[in-house]
Amino acid sequence: MIGKKVMSLLQNATKLNQIIQIHALIIKTSLDGNNFVLAKLLRRLFACSSANDLLYARSVFDEIPSPDTFIWNTMIRAYLNSQNPQESMSLFFQMRHQECIPIDSYSLSLVIQACGRLKDPGNGQKLHTQVLKIGLGSDLFVETALIEMYAKFGDIEIARNILDEMAHPDLVPYNVLLAEYVRVGEINLAHDLFDRMPERDLVSWNTMIHGHASLGDVGTAKKLFDRTCERDLISWSSMIAAYAKARQSNEALRLFHEMQLANVLPDKVTMVSVLSACGDVGALGMGKMIHECIERNRIEIDLKLGTSLVDMYAKCGDIDNSLRVFNGMNNRDVFAWSAMIMGLANHGFGELALDHFSKMISEDIKPNDVTFIGVLSACSHIGLVDEGWTYFTSMSKVYDVSPKIEHYGCVVDILGRAGRLQEAMELIKSMPFAPDAIVWRALLGACRIYKNVEIAEEATVNLLELEPHVDGNYVLLSNIYSQAKEWDKVVNVRRMMKNINIQKVPGSSSIEVDNAVHEFVAGDQSHPESKKILRMLSEITARLKANGYAPLTASVLQDFDEKEKENALAHHSEKLAIAFGLLSTAPGSTIRIVKNLRVCDDCHIAIKLISRTYKRRIIVRDRNRFHHFVNGSCSCKDYW
Repeated sequence: MIGKKVMSLLQNATKLNQIIQIHALIIKTSLDGNNFVLAKLLRRLFACSSANDLLYARSVFDEIPSPDTFIWNTMIRAYLNSQNPQESMSLFFQMRHQECIPIDSYSLSLVIQACGRLKDPGNGQKLHTQVLKIGLGSDLFVETALIEMYAKFGDIEIARNILDEMAHPDLVPYNVLLAEYVRVGEINLAHDLFDRMPERDLVSWNTMIHGHASLGDVGTAKKLFDRTCERDLISWSSMIAAYAKARQSNEALRLFHEMQLANVLPDKVTMVSVLSACGDVGALGMGKMIHECIERNRIEIDLKLGTSLVDMYAKCGDIDNSLRVFNGMNNRDVFAWSAMIMGLANHGFGELALDHFSKMISEDIKPNDVTFIGVLSACSHIGLVDEGWTYFTSMSKVYDVSPKIEHYGCVVDILGRAGRLQEAMELIKSMPFAPDAIVWRALLGACRIYKNVEIAEEATVNLLELEPHVDGNYVLLSNIYSQAKEWDKVVNVRRMMKNINIQKVPGSSSIEVDNAVHEFVAGDQSHPESKKILRMLSEITARLKANGYAPLTASVLQDFDEKEKENALAHHSEKLAIAFGLLSTAPGSTIRIVKNLRVCDDCHIAIKLISRTYKRRIIVRDRNRFHHFVNGSCSCKDYW
C-alpha cells in the first residue's frame, strides 16, 4: 500500500525539493531496496533537475546495493542527455565488469552514441565488434546508434552501408542519417536519402528545412516548408531564423505573424530570430510587442534572449529601453556587454559606451573582438583619437585579443574623421594583412569630409580593384570631385559608371507606424497616401525656408537647373518618410527613420530644422550610426 502511495507521489512531483522529501520517505519506509521504486525516483530526479545537475541523482545511484540493468541504463542515458558522454562511457565500462548484470541492446546503443559524440573510433570499433560477437548486429536500437556513431566519425559511407543492409528499418535510422548528412553539410546526399525514404514524418521535413536554412538557401527551405502537411514549432522557427539570417527581415516578421495565426506558441529560439529581424528594419513597435509577448507567456529571459532585446532596442533607436533591459539582466556575459557598448557607440553616446567598458572590466569580464569594435566605434563617433589609439594597442598587449581587419578599419575611421589622412594611409600600408574594401571606403569617406582629392584617388584605385561594381564607391569619388569643382573628372566618373553599367542604388528610408513598416524611395510617389505626403512636404519646405533654410543644391550631381536640384533634394527618401510620420503620428511623439545610405548634408540640416519647427524628436538610423535630432540640434554634433 505504501509503495503505491510513494509511486503516486513521485508521479505528481514537479520540483526537486518535493522529490528529495519523497526520497526521505522511501528510506524511512525501507523502500530503498526496491529497484522498481528507485528507478522511478531516478527518472523523476532527471525530469526535475537541470541538465548539468546530476549530483543528487548520482548520490542516489551510488547508494543502491544491487542496481539492475534498467537502473544502469537509466543513469547512462541521463549523462548522455546532459551532454556528458564521457561519464556515460565510464558507467558502461563499470557496468560491464559487474557480475550478474546483463548488458542488453539498449545499454550498447547508449554507449555507442556516447562513443560517437566523443569521436572515439578506437572504442567505437571495439564496441561494434562486441555487438557482432554477441549477436546483436541486427538489433534496431544498436544499428541506429552505429549509423549515428560512424557518421559522427566522418565515415559517412559506413553509416550509409549499415542503413542499406538493415532488414526492416523504420523511420528513426533514416532520420538519424538524414540529420548527420545535414550536420556535415552534405545537403545533396541528404536530398538523395530524403527522396528515397519509404515514408517521412515531421522530423524528416524539419531536418531538410533546417539544412537548407543553415546553408543560406532560403528559397529551397521555403519550398520545403510550403510542402509540409503539418508544421510544429521547429518548422516555423527554422524558417523564421533563415529569413532573419538572410536579412529578409520583413519576410521573417510576416512569417511570425502567420505562426501566431496558426496558434503555435513561440519559444526563446523563435524570439531571438524575430527580435533580430525587428532590429534589422527598425521595427520598434513590433519589437515592443515581442517583448510583451515574452513577458505574457512567461518565457525566461536568459542571456541570449536578454542580449537580443538589448540589441533590438538599440538598433530600433530606443537606447533608453536598451539600457533598461541591460540593467535588469541578472547575469551579463561578454556578448551582453558588447551589445550595449555597441548600441551606445552607434547612438553617439561615446563617453557612456566607454564607461560601460570600464565597468565590464571591473566585473572581470574579458572583452572579445566584438567588444573592441564597439569601443573603437565610440571613439570614432566622438573624435577621441588618442584614446582610440590607446584602446587599439591595449587589445593585444593587455587583453590578448588579436586585432582583426575590422579593428584596423575603425582606427582608419578615427584618424580619417579627425583629418589625419596621411596617418590613416600609413596605418593601412603597415597592416599585417591586405586592406579590404571597408578600410579603403573609410578613408575615402574621410577624404570627402576634408576634400582631399589626391588621397581619395589613391584610395579609389584600391577600392575599385576589390569592388568594381559597387555604386557607392563611384558616388563617393564623384562627390569629392564635385566639391573640388573638378567637373571634367565628375563627368569621367559618370562615364565609367555608364560603361560598366553601374546603377546607383536609390536612397530608401522606412518608418514604422501602427506596427506596419512603410518604405520610401527617393522621388517615390507609389505610397497610397502619396498626395497627402507631397502636400505635407511642400508645407515643410516652405516653413523651413521661412526659417532660413537654403537647400544645398551643390550636392546634387545631376545636370539639373537650380529648381530641379531643389526638387530632387526635397524628395529624398528620409524627407518623404518624415512627412508621412508627421501626418500619421501623434503631435509631440518621436519619429524614427531607418535609411539604407548615409544621410546627406542637406537632409541633415533640414531635419535639424524640422525637429525645432515641428517640436518633434526625430531619430534617424543611417548606414553608419544614429542621429538624434532635438530642437534644432543633432547628437552627432555635426561630426559624422
